[in-house]
Amino acid sequence: MSTDDIDPKGLIRDSYRIDGIGAPECRSIFLDWAISVPDGQGTASLVAELLARHEEAFPDHPMTRVLHDAQEPALVKGRRGGARGRRS
Repeated sequence: MSTDDIDPKGLIRDSYRIDGIGAPECRSIFLDWAISVPDGQGTASLVAELLARHEEAFPDHPMTRVLHDAQEPALVKGRRGGARGRRS
């Protein structure tokens, strides 16, 4: 069992060990990791630490790309609809 505070389940670490893993699997693993981050703990700094830990050894790995994507700001889309959007 790992005592790693950033990746306690070893999900990110293990993703780098899976031969032939693709981007969709890495996104799924990242989502599982992200939803297990305790409340009040910001993921941005944790993602930066994960990148610092793994990027040098695995620059072209799909998980490295996913971690970089996680650092990008979320896209804000326009109106989603609903009753308010239909009223004048």
